[in-house]
Amino acid sequence: MRQSIKDFVRLAARTLPLPEPIYEFGSLQVEGQEGFADLRVFFTGKEYVGADMRPGPGVDVVLNLHHLELADETVGAALIMDTLEHVEYPRRALQEAYRVLKPQGVLLLSSVMNYPIHDHPYDYWRFTPEGFRSLLQAFPCVLVDFAGDPAFPRTVLGLGCKGTLPEEALRRFQEGLADWKLQHSVEEHKPFLKQAKEMVVPPGLRLLWRKLRRTLGR
Repeated sequence: MRQSIKDFVRLAARTLPLPEPIYEFGSLQVEGQEGFADLRVFFTGKEYVGADMRPGPGVDVVLNLHHLELADETVGAALIMDTLEHVEYPRRALQEAYRVLKPQGVLLLSSVMNYPIHDHPYDYWRFTPEGFRSLLQAFPCVLVDFAGDPAFPRTVLGLGCKGTLPEEALRRFQEGLADWKLQHSVEEHKPFLKQAKEMVVPPGLRLLWRKLRRTLGR
C-alpha cells in the first residue's frame, strides 16, 4: 500500500456515494504495513469487509477473486487497490467483481505500470490506462486516469459504476482527483531505478550513505 493510494481512497470515500457493504479485495496487510495499509478507517460507521486469498491482518474473510463465493448483486462497493498486478487472471477477477456488485455498485481500482517487481505472493502484470478501460468495459459509467509520466505512468486508476453517479458527486471527485495528481506528481515521476533502490535499500542505510558522501565532500 502506498500513501498516494490511501489518499485516493480517502478522496473517493469523501466525495462519492459508495453503497454498503464495502468489500476490499486484497486487504491483507503484509509484513511491515500493519496498520498503515488499513483502508477501513475511511469508512467509519459503514459495513466493511476485508477479503483476501490468505488469512492475516486486515482480513475478515478468505476469498479468491477468480471465484468469489458471494451471491450476485450483494456488494455495494468494491475496492481492488494495488492488488490486480498480483492476480493471475485479472479479466476473470473483474468479471467476478462486476457480478457481485449491486445495480448501483461502484468499483475502485488501482495498479502500477512503472514499478519494480514485488511479490505478495506473486507479481504477474503491469497495466496501461487503455488496459484498465478494457477491463472496465462492462460498466456503463467508467473513469480512468493515471499519475506520473504520461508515456510511462507509475500509477493507473479506475472507477466503474454499474449505474450512474450523481453529477455533483462526480464533479467533486474529479476536482479532487486533479488535486491528488498535482500533490503526488513528484513522487509519481521518480525514475524507475530510484524507486527500485528505495524498495530494496533500507532507509537507515540510505541515510548513512548520504552522510558518508557529505563527509567525503562528494
